[in-house]
Amino acid sequence: MRRTSRLFELVQALRGAQRPRTASRLAEQLEVCKRTIYRDVVSLQAMGVPIRGEAGVGYMIEPGFDLPPLMFTIDEVEALIVALCLLQRTGDVGLNVAAATILEKIKDVIPKAVCGPLVTDSLYATPHGPSPVKGVDVSTVRQAIREERKLFLNYSDAAGEVTSRLIMPIALAYDVEAHMIVAWCELRSAFRRFRTDRVQSCSLANERFQGKGDALRRLWQTHIGIRNGDWTTVGMH
Repeated sequence: MRRTSRLFELVQALRGAQRPRTASRLAEQLEVCKRTIYRDVVSLQAMGVPIRGEAGVGYMIEPGFDLPPLMFTIDEVEALIVALCLLQRTGDVGLNVAAATILEKIKDVIPKAVCGPLVTDSLYATPHGPSPVKGVDVSTVRQAIREERKLFLNYSDAAGEVTSRLIMPIALAYDVEAHMIVAWCELRSAFRRFRTDRVQSCSLANERFQGKGDALRRLWQTHIGIRNGDWTTVGMH
């Protein structure tokens, strides 16, 4: 067990104790030696955790000390950091701004007394991904999916022919080469995937498809050739 995780588990063990816990009991619970428990108690006390007691008697945490209701292990924190770093590859400005805010919230949620300073600059993800999208603000697409609102698109196909489309967007896929809007296209009366780098313009329509989004997604997954959850089996248009 990593030290940061062990310190967290030690605090949790002491918080749940009704009477002093001996180093022997704590060492058995955390699968470490008593000397490690002694060192960890001293470290936590130095960090400001109000642990009272002594070797041979037992340890308790003073009443009133608590942790936030949302708590992550160090591995979970690092998983979040890497995932948020990978958002750079989407080119989605709105999500990148949100990612920066989430990182700050993570720093606030994880008690320094347990995990110490949260070092985020040791984990990186290269920002390489699709070229920046110019014709469409993908945050608008996400809003349309969320609110079940139709979208107006001027869309250029692979041959360069531009058509106007009214679509019901049901999913947004962040692919390596290009982002894809999955939608029911009213012009073609069929499901289509639209590359965001071929969208000339995009705007929200007033018309909604309220309550139909989930049903459309299920229909798309069942009848449009998705196998084993692999949406890439659907043809690109």
